[in-house]
This record gives sequence, structure tokens and C-alpha cells, in this order.
Amino acid sequence: MSATTTYALELVPPASADAKQVHEKLLPTWVRLVRELDPAHLEPVHIRGPQDVHRLLHQRTSQELGEVFYVITLNTQSCVVGLHEVTRGTLSSSLVHPREVFIRAIADYAAGIVVVHNHPSGDPTPSADDHAVTRQLVDAGKVLHVLVYDHVIIGNGRYFSFAEGGLLGGGEGA
Repeated sequence: MSATTTYALELVPPASADAKQVHEKLLPTWVRLVRELDPAHLEPVHIRGPQDVHRLLHQRTSQELGEVFYVITLNTQSCVVGLHEVTRGTLSSSLVHPREVFIRAIADYAAGIVVVHNHPSGDPTPSADDHAVTRQLVDAGKVLHVLVYDHVIIGNGRYFSFAEGGLLGGGEGA
């Protein structure tokens, strides 16, 4: 099976075609995405620890009736690059896969991430599933060279930090 490559310069327009029509048909369309600053946060938002994460998300998470999993993408100075909702779950669980978390980190050119979810019950104590997801994300982050600084669980005005609890498996804290 042979493949033939045709280059734009080799294409010969029909003799009767208008030059503008030919030009429009031959050139590809380009799309450029531009990140604009959130008008609510004109100053950079720094994440220095789980208190900053709690301050950033507690109001939003306290209004949720089910579990919602977020990823905060950070640059090398621990400034927030993006805040993304990854998945919505049920009253007591949320299915999270590393692919959905790290696609956002890679798209934001993030140096590191903090993952966050809420416990609508109000008790921020991590479940066995929370521990398993955290291990998965830390391992995936190592492969991709995107640090997982923390996993914060928010519930009823309180939070639990895997980094503060020494449960990131040797990872660094924010």
C-alpha cells in the first residue's frame, strides 16, 4: 500500500476558479485559545497550604448536595493557574480517574496540582476509597512529573489534608 502526499503548492486550481475561493479552500483554519484572568481574582491566588485551599473552595463545596471532585492546577510559584471540576458523584462517592485529573493539569502546563473534594455528610475524614484515589493520583503524577501537593477533603466548615497527615506517600506539600 503506497501513500501519496499532496502539498498545497502542488495543487493546481481550475482555470475558471476565482483566486480568493481557491485560497480559502486550500488554507487550514487555525484556532487559538487564550486564557483570560478571572475578574474576581485580579491578583494571583497562592496556595501555601490546605488553609488556602479551604478558603478558596469551602463556600462552593458547602452548597453541593453530592460529592464533587476538583483539581487546582498550580504554576512553579504555587499560584493558581486553573480550577476545574473533574467529576460529580452521589451523596457518598465520586468516581475519579487519573486521566480526567491530569488532562487538565497538562492542558494548563501545571507544575503541580492539589485535588479537592467535599463530603456532603460534613465529616471530612477520608474513606478507604479516598486513600486509594490519592495513591493512584500521586503515582500517576510521578510518571507525568506533575507533583500532587495535596488532597484536601472539605466538610462542614472543616477540612482534612493528606499532606498535613503525612499520607501522600513521600510527596511534597504545597
